[in-house]
Amino acid sequence: MLYAGIDLHSNNSHLAVLDQDDKRVYHKKLPNMADVLLAELEPFQDALSAVVVESTFNWYWLVDSLMEQQYHVLLANPAAMQQYKGLKHIDDKHDAFWLAHMARLGIIPQGYIYPKEERPFRDLLRKRGHLVRLRTSVINSLQGIISRNCGCSLGGNKIKQLRTNHVAPLLDGQEDLMLSGEVSKDVIDFLGQQIYRIEFLVLERIRLRKSFQCLQSIPGVGKILSLTIMLETGPISRFKKVGNFTSYCRKVPTSWTSNNKKKGKGNRKSGNKYLAWAFSEAAEYSRRHCDQARTFFNKKAARTNKSVAYSALAHKLARAAYYMMRDQVDFNPNKLFA
Repeated sequence: MLYAGIDLHSNNSHLAVLDQDDKRVYHKKLPNMADVLLAELEPFQDALSAVVVESTFNWYWLVDSLMEQQYHVLLANPAAMQQYKGLKHIDDKHDAFWLAHMARLGIIPQGYIYPKEERPFRDLLRKRGHLVRLRTSVINSLQGIISRNCGCSLGGNKIKQLRTNHVAPLLDGQEDLMLSGEVSKDVIDFLGQQIYRIEFLVLERIRLRKSFQCLQSIPGVGKILSLTIMLETGPISRFKKVGNFTSYCRKVPTSWTSNNKKKGKGNRKSGNKYLAWAFSEAAEYSRRHCDQARTFFNKKAARTNKSVAYSALAHKLARAAYYMMRDQVDFNPNKLFA
């Protein structure tokens, strides 16, 4: 019985194979080409118990290629893997064999292999979020120009309007500022059109699964935000406890203590940044549209500050969403904010 580990990089991979006695059988540095990697693995295929791939930013193509050839693939979570700190020398060859070694011991910390057919829609919504952030930065810049030079303010919703240009009249007669405003407005309009284009395609092609339809019962949460949570979460059954889910959403503070003394802190960015954003958005919308959420937010902000209050509200909504998705029940503000 053999075990293979692939240390994946941006332009090459290190393939290592060892047997059940931890004896090193094979190692080679290979280019990131699916046909080359598959050809090198083919002589070992019948004896391979598992192939471990490190979960880097570019694992899609490799994992898909291996699974199409019926390999048993494990996606290793690099944040959860530990090595002996006293090692004098570590390189890519060592890392590849280390992946195979942990697979042999059955202690590989696994990441979730997201279904290939749903990945494009998830990535489309991620691109939408990227475009929204770009548009917001341009809007903020344009608002600064108007405020400095005109002594007045212009709301973001008015700037985004396509049928009426509220920017040009404010900068009329100032040639240089007119150009700056015109360029900014064109960029904002273009980004807005691309955002709506993505939304239309996603809403046309994919539907909320039954277990996620209840998310729309959260005040202010619409189809796009619900789809984002659904596509970033995957099957809710992969989270055994509500704490696992809220931690994955980056809504749990990190602290390390020993004998009641603080011993540092963990990685705040461990988890899914897109779910963190989604529940932060949900917190803002629920604060606007739900009386109980607004009351909770105001009480928390009065005792601490608004940033802490937003985080606390997002954490409560993430916990509620876990049970809603698991049990397929609608949002109950009286139960959440009791």
